[in-house]
Amino acid sequence: MKSAFVLLAFLAASQGIIRIPLTRGKSARQELEERGLFQEHRRKFPSGPAAELLPMKEQSVVNVTFDPDTTYYGEIGIGSPPQIFKVLFDTASSDLWVPSMTCASSACDKHSRFNSSASSTFQAGTKTFTISYYSGYVSGNTGYELIKIGSLYVDHQIFGLTETEADLLEFVPWDGILGLAFPGLSHEGGTPLFNNLWNQGKIPRNMFSMYMSSSVEGSMLILGGMDSSYYTGTMNWIPLYKATNYWNIQIQSITINGNTVACSGGCEASVDSGTSLIVGPGQDISNINGWLGASSDSNGDAMVSCGITNLLPDVVFHINGYNLALPPSAYVMQSGSGCRTGFASGSWILGEVFMRRFYTAFDVSNNRVGFAQAV
Repeated sequence: MKSAFVLLAFLAASQGIIRIPLTRGKSARQELEERGLFQEHRRKFPSGPAAELLPMKEQSVVNVTFDPDTTYYGEIGIGSPPQIFKVLFDTASSDLWVPSMTCASSACDKHSRFNSSASSTFQAGTKTFTISYYSGYVSGNTGYELIKIGSLYVDHQIFGLTETEADLLEFVPWDGILGLAFPGLSHEGGTPLFNNLWNQGKIPRNMFSMYMSSSVEGSMLILGGMDSSYYTGTMNWIPLYKATNYWNIQIQSITINGNTVACSGGCEASVDSGTSLIVGPGQDISNINGWLGASSDSNGDAMVSCGITNLLPDVVFHINGYNLALPPSAYVMQSGSGCRTGFASGSWILGEVFMRRFYTAFDVSNNRVGFAQAV
């Protein structure tokens, strides 16, 4: 009887949530390395993922950089009938944009383009937009459309149609970006898609969650709640830190073998699905990598011997009274150039390296983020 009750409770809690499969594609870095172009692009676009959280200097600038290592994307449909696009679901931006048919950049030639004349529901907007990045920019015009995400439809959603795009976007595995941060970050001047899902009564809870698998398939974006089949143990909830448009939390400290190695006295970090690594101030990151025995290569990457990665210690994040440990299997990444750690310099960001280890819930109603150990 008890097991039947638990099953009914689970079904009731999961009813109405929408699962969006995510693919872990080949990153822009991998594409560039395979073509022998990575060094050239690294010199051309030297800024790293830390640029994402630099203060805005004007309304037309958003604090995002194109991270060449981001890999997860899912599909949405735009228009009637739906035109299918692969998008990066980014928790550190708030706008939706895809390439237009009139985009003049070579990057658009490699991706799907939206044909407004082929949709019966398209409405042209009156605003132009420019989103500036340290490694380039996108710009274009806005419009309004019917957006299909999973089995749901969002009515009259503002989105951007790019006319120009940065060169590096030619190599990313996705066509556009769908922002999942708060409305205050929007540079297209409208309500973000997830907020409209809630406002239009399409989801049961004002929450979404993410499971990032290490495999090509199996990752999932869940709209309207959580799915306990993707994590073990309990969900550890952390309140958002200060008034912010980002998913920012406070870390009390970061330790290795019981020694505080970073974030001494506390620090503020953004939980960001659009950044591949764990990012922090240079001195803290150097200290972490030093404890791991890493050395910098000519690219500035922190390299470790692939043969001893299983002997490396856990890196433990102390957050809101919880101890969240990253084993070396989570923070060491192997590529054609060897093994490197998932720690890089900049403002504190918990990116894909952290989110692969911990199933992450974003609770809009209660202004909090939840972490539970991913399966």
